[in-house]
Amino acid sequence: MGDAIGQVLAPAVGIAISPVPLIAMVLMLATPRGRTNGIVFTVGWIVSLSVLVTAMVLVGAGADASSGGAPASWTSWLKLAFGVLFLLLGARQWTHRPREGQKAENPGWMAAIDAFTPARTAGLAVALVVANPKNLVLAVGGGVSVAGADATAAGRVVAVVVMVLIASLCTVVPLAVYLLGGERSARVLGGWKEWMALHNAAIMTTLLIVLGVKYVGDAVSGLAA
Repeated sequence: MGDAIGQVLAPAVGIAISPVPLIAMVLMLATPRGRTNGIVFTVGWIVSLSVLVTAMVLVGAGADASSGGAPASWTSWLKLAFGVLFLLLGARQWTHRPREGQKAENPGWMAAIDAFTPARTAGLAVALVVANPKNLVLAVGGGVSVAGADATAAGRVVAVVVMVLIASLCTVVPLAVYLLGGERSARVLGGWKEWMALHNAAIMTTLLIVLGVKYVGDAVSGLAA
């Protein structure tokens, strides 16, 4: 079980450090339907991420991701591909960062978030999990890593739960602050939103490069073993 949990920590943290869902949550909580939509968004995020990671564990197990108690070689090649992809995404994120004096453009849906219904909010949560390349790759990589880990079925279930809980902090924490923080919550959440929006390029570039190096390193170690 320890091996499986260790495999999911990096991808889980990588998903959790996601400025877009955090900013979306903060904007949503400031709307008239803030409480309802905030809860729906969080539940939608957790459910969609759970389904995706669990599906990847089952697919990986069906494809013999574990061979003789060790990850199969194809999982190392997959990690290598993911690592190279993250490095390329990191380079692209940095080269396309807003220059000094420029303001990053927000997605169009952020301007319409005041009018979001619970159904549309749930759809947004699903989209930010499965349509975001970083989150999708990390969820797939985490699920395959769990499938290839030396762990029992129960250990893999625990690893999936740990991954989903950590990866959902970007939605759970703002919601908890809103529900429990009282009058101070608006100021605290607003500060988080501004900071994440201002440093989005640097955060994402650093994160993608670190993840890329880790996945490439894991892949090389696995292939050399």
